[in-house]
Order: sequence, then structure tokens, then C-alpha cells
Amino acid sequence: MACISLVMIARDEARCIERCLRSAAGWVDDMWVLDTGSVDDTPAIARRCGAQVVPWSWREDFAAARNAALDLSASDWNLVLDADEWIAGAAGALQDWCHDPRPRIGLLRVASLVDGAGGGTQLAPSWLPRLLPRDVRYTGRVHEQPQSALLRQRLALQVLHDGYLPAQMGRKQGRNRALLQRALQDDDQDPYLHYQLGKDHEVHGDYAAAAPCYARALTAVDTLAAWRHDLVLRCLFTLKKLRRYDDALQLAEREMPLWDHSPDFYFTLGDLLLDAAAGQPQHVATLLPLAEAAWRRALDIGENPSLPDTVLGRGSFLAAHNLAVLHEGLGDAAQARAWQERAAQLRAAGQPAAIAA
Repeated sequence: MACISLVMIARDEARCIERCLRSAAGWVDDMWVLDTGSVDDTPAIARRCGAQVVPWSWREDFAAARNAALDLSASDWNLVLDADEWIAGAAGALQDWCHDPRPRIGLLRVASLVDGAGGGTQLAPSWLPRLLPRDVRYTGRVHEQPQSALLRQRLALQVLHDGYLPAQMGRKQGRNRALLQRALQDDDQDPYLHYQLGKDHEVHGDYAAAAPCYARALTAVDTLAAWRHDLVLRCLFTLKKLRRYDDALQLAEREMPLWDHSPDFYFTLGDLLLDAAAGQPQHVATLLPLAEAAWRRALDIGENPSLPDTVLGRGSFLAAHNLAVLHEGLGDAAQARAWQERAAQLRAAGQPAAIAA
């Protein structure tokens, strides 16, 4: 049977690298960690977990680091994980994958833990190309991607990621911005780079800087680009935070025909309409019914885990919760209670398995 290596680049990941390596150790043939300059116990922990660790001088280029790590492996397949990710279920899909000899790229469902509105943690899954044939390599100084025209196929393997939680984001603030700006100097026409720079500003609360990046990306992004869904949602959210309600609603109207299958779009639209109603009291009578209709539409669509960058709950309990809050604010206690009960039922029905720390 074909063999699989775990391949990772890491620096100062003592907090979490053991969790990642131990989750994969029983399912891969060997593990390689390219250490790009750790000053903590990352290399020692990785070796203790059975990984082979090779030091490497960081060159301000993620693709170069990924490719140097891949060059260490002689396996037929390379499983690419980051230290703040870990296998949480269906690991046997890796062995099943090896029974099919066709060259292809495996898409893994990587669910990121994110802070939820009003507290708690939500899961935001994305399908990412992370199981690569031995000869596939990366391109891109930052937010690197495998360079290959091979068929991409989804695996049942479940991966969790906690790098977007505030405690971890604080450590990484500004890490990628200089690389993105340098990449844009080389290719200012790449909408994906503008999208990623907008995300870098947004996640650190700089909405005024994020908005023009997103606008630039929207002018050139392909309708079929996998990341367009996330771009549109982030742009709507950013415009809402800036109270640019007219611009946001115009964007929503233009994009709506593309997202009749997206609970996230209608959930985000409902939030935008509610915020606009609060900021424009003269339009409350028009905007609140539209917000209710948007959240009801999200419920009608239901969860759509096949969407890239969806947030679990927006097609179920989160939308129902917002409807409860809306009716409570309107003084309709009976409707508020009914929606609260619906939200509790939907949350219980769709509650994911416990998340290992």
C-alpha cells in the first residue's frame, strides 16, 4: 500500500504541536517538522512525539518553507497540517485514500474554532487542499496554495483548528501583513491577495483599512472562485461595522442571485438589516420585517456544510436565536419564547461532538 507522511512547518508552537502530532501518529508512516526558528520547546516536543525535526532558516516565503518540508518526505502522499490543527475524527479515511492509485489532491474539512456572537465557540469549516501527491509543490509567498491542475477530491477526515481564537490571533498580529504587501508589490492585480490583506486588517478590528481591500478584490474576483462566498460575507460585515448601510445593502442586492443556497448570506443580511434599523430609526418599519425575512430564509435553506467558509448554526439555531431576540425587542413575548425553544431544539439536534482541548 502507498505510504503517507505528515509534513509540517512550525515555529514556537510548543502550546499545541504535541496535540497535532499525536492525533496523526497512528495514521501516517512518518512525520516531518521543518522548524523555521523556534526559541521555545517546539523541536524537543516534536521529537518526543516521534517526528523528525529539521532546522531551516526562515526566508519570508511560506511556499518556500512548505516546499522545503515536502522535499524531506519520500512518501507517495503528504498530509500537510499546521501545529494548531489536529485530527478529530474519521482518520481511517487516510488509509482508504491509499487504495485508489489515481493522482489527485485531497480536500480536508478544516473546522476553525471562532468566538461566537454573545459568547461561546462556533465552528467555521473550510475545504482545504492538504493531501498531496509526492511531486506537488506550493506557490505564493503568503497564503500559499498547491500548484497543480489535478482533480480535487474531498475526504471524510475531520480536522479542527484553534488558531483563530483571540489568544492565538494576538500572537500572530502583523505576521502576514508585510508579506502580503510585498506580494502585492509584485502583483497588484491579484484579487486573492487583496482579499487576504482585507482579512488581516479585519480580524484585528481595522475595518476602515479592510473595506478598500475587499472592494478591490470584489472588482476582479471570479464568480466561481471558492473564496468569493467568504469575501462577500466579510465585505458586508465590514461595511456594517463602518455603518455604511447603503453601500452594504446595494452589495447584498447585487450578490443575492448567487447565494440562494447560502444560509450564511441571509444570516449576515439579517444582521446587517437589524443594525441598519438601529442606526436609521426612521426606516425601522421597513428594515425590521426584512431582517426577520432574511433569518427565516436562512432557516428555510438550512445548514449547507458543502459551502466554503460556512459557520455552523447560521442555517439553524443561530438564526432562530436572532428571531427570538428580534421578537423580544418588539415586545412579542410569545413569539420570542417560541423561537427560543426552536433555537434550543436545533442546537441540541446539531450539537457537534465535544471538542478536545
